[in-house]
Amino acid sequence: MSPIPDLLFARCEPRRDAIAAAQLDTWLAQVPGWMPDPDRKLIARRFGFENFYQVMAFVDAVAEIAHAQDHHPEMLVGYSACTVSYSTHSAGGLTANDFICAAQVSALPEATGE
Repeated sequence: MSPIPDLLFARCEPRRDAIAAAQLDTWLAQVPGWMPDPDRKLIARRFGFENFYQVMAFVDAVAEIAHAQDHHPEMLVGYSACTVSYSTHSAGGLTANDFICAAQVSALPEATGE
């Protein structure tokens, strides 16, 4: 098992392999609040806010991470919440890139909601 990097400072790399199913719980422990889907092929977290302006500030901040890391999430945006999900389609599941971005999104000052 390869060691988990410091996710807040790690960089995404192209063409990463999917994380082995036996290692997923260890990786999930590094990103509190993020939940896998039943197939454990993606992770998602809902962030709640007081208003749409705060949601959009959060979306913009997530977009900055996505651009910097060249790894893009799916987002469901509403008036007072945004759900962010990551999966690496080319790897057919979760990779270190997904967890790097999830950790960095969680650390955003705008991510103070639920």
